[in-house]
Amino acid sequence: MMQFNEMGLDPRILKGIQEMGFEQPSPIQEQFIPLFLKKPTDIVGLAQTGTGKTAAFGLPILQIIDPKNRVPQALIISPTRELCVQIAREISDYAKYLPDVVITPIYGGADIGAQLTALRKGTHIIAATPGRLHDMIRKGKVDLSQVTILVLDEADEMLNMGFQEDVDAILEKTPKTKNTLLFSATMPKEIAAIAKNYMTDPIEISVGKKGSGADNVEHIYHMVHAKDRYSALKRVMDFVPDIYGIVFCRTRMETTDVAAQLIQDGYSAEALHGDLSQQQRDFVMDKFRTKGVQMLIATDVAARGIDVNDLTHIINYNLPDDIENYTHRSGRTGRAGKSGISISIIHMKEQGRIRMIEKGIGKKFLRMPVPSGKVICEKQLMSLIDKLQTVTINEEEINPFLPSVYEKLEALSKEELIKHFVSLEFNRFIEYYGNTPDLNAPDVRDSGLRRDGREGRDSRDGRDGRRGSSEGLTQFRLNVGLSQGLIPKDIITFVIDATGSRNVEIGKIELFKTHALVEIDSQAGNAFLKNSRGMNFRGSFFDAEVNSPGRDGGDRGGDRGGDRGGDRGGRFERGFRRPEGGGEFKRRDRKKRF
Repeated sequence: MMQFNEMGLDPRILKGIQEMGFEQPSPIQEQFIPLFLKKPTDIVGLAQTGTGKTAAFGLPILQIIDPKNRVPQALIISPTRELCVQIAREISDYAKYLPDVVITPIYGGADIGAQLTALRKGTHIIAATPGRLHDMIRKGKVDLSQVTILVLDEADEMLNMGFQEDVDAILEKTPKTKNTLLFSATMPKEIAAIAKNYMTDPIEISVGKKGSGADNVEHIYHMVHAKDRYSALKRVMDFVPDIYGIVFCRTRMETTDVAAQLIQDGYSAEALHGDLSQQQRDFVMDKFRTKGVQMLIATDVAARGIDVNDLTHIINYNLPDDIENYTHRSGRTGRAGKSGISISIIHMKEQGRIRMIEKGIGKKFLRMPVPSGKVICEKQLMSLIDKLQTVTINEEEINPFLPSVYEKLEALSKEELIKHFVSLEFNRFIEYYGNTPDLNAPDVRDSGLRRDGREGRDSRDGRDGRRGSSEGLTQFRLNVGLSQGLIPKDIITFVIDATGSRNVEIGKIELFKTHALVEIDSQAGNAFLKNSRGMNFRGSFFDAEVNSPGRDGGDRGGDRGGDRGGDRGGRFERGFRRPEGGGEFKRRDRKKRF
């Protein structure tokens, strides 16, 4: 393996990274740094977060820029404030012995006046978020005409967050002769388009397969009934006493609910979602980074750009909507050469999605049972004993109290003393888990279900005719479908709006030409039926009903007449008015966006 001192780096840069504890370059650094220093060129780097990308592009930038020319020569764009600040901080650390080099972070949520002042004084490297930088460009407050190196870091996440227009506008203001360095964990078509439109014959460097999961992350799933998801989460956390990680939820409301339940149950947790102010977000993140809280409960959007080392676990409370989001989630653990675990808590109908993710990331998932109460008690007990053995004893402070303690405990034998001590700390786990049930759902091979999670012919319930519904879920039929442009995301939004809960469990979704089938938590069924009628989607009124026998045959029969005018916009309910346009749910004087 090539060493840093063999790459042609300035001795002052080498001194800085040596003081930071860098010994050997990571794979992305070993490939990227010598290549770019030898001949600056356009490069696409495909690598997960935590693989050392900042040093990969930061060290060559420090080597190439001219400190005497105090104008922006390198521009680094990243999707979030946290990542922007971290990049600026890391490059400043590398430049410890390059006192003339100035790095300026530009990001939203902070005083723009101070940032403008820093730019006026002169800077060599700008680390920026797209929105704030584009705003400065529009106001004529920043000059990028002398930028020679442009870095797009976490480019796939940047585009997922809706920064395509900002990125395009920024790139248009940079010289065509610059070298563009694009780093991404995945390679969707939008990233490929940037490479095609703004890069010249880019060289591709890939650490692992495109879009693959990190090699040192273990992928596990627990399969439970929908109603037991939260109980399973608690068991996962109790099974790992020193767990430090992120729980990913689907919606803002769900993150709030799950975090509130965990805190109420005595766990160390905080919620991170888009409704938090920047000050609240900074407080939560500072608390999490310093391990003042063990578990962060977050949405995908809110967690983008989070860069925290030493995470032991990622827990998918809900599977993400696409494989790329799973790649980003799992890539937040197992960083800097350390191992990590990504756990997904799924219900029976989601096994097919696990298979899809396996194929996408090129890694196999291991199905494991949810830890039993007995196993958790044993794990917690051993953790307590380990802490007892390694606790630091402050002799000077504790000695004055020991005579009284000895006197109090002299009647207890050694064995009795150990029992009392263990029970004092351990009784709550024994009481809680003493008679808890098994949370594991049966495997599809033992339940009459097909491998895709749907029931076979002989497993249908002859009494209600519904098929493939997981325990605790009811299947509903909607009278709109593909012909109205319906997609699964629309149905999820519809269910949330109709039930009034972002924490409602949603199971299998099936789309047909003129109707759709969706499984939701049976307990929310009445509210769903009551509130769904009369909501409008693109000029069609919704009507939902429990799926009845003979009406689940796709485009056969059910679509010919069963919808009673489904292609004409559904049935009209008394008391509702037709809205002027589509795309919104409307009922009398209230709106629900769809």
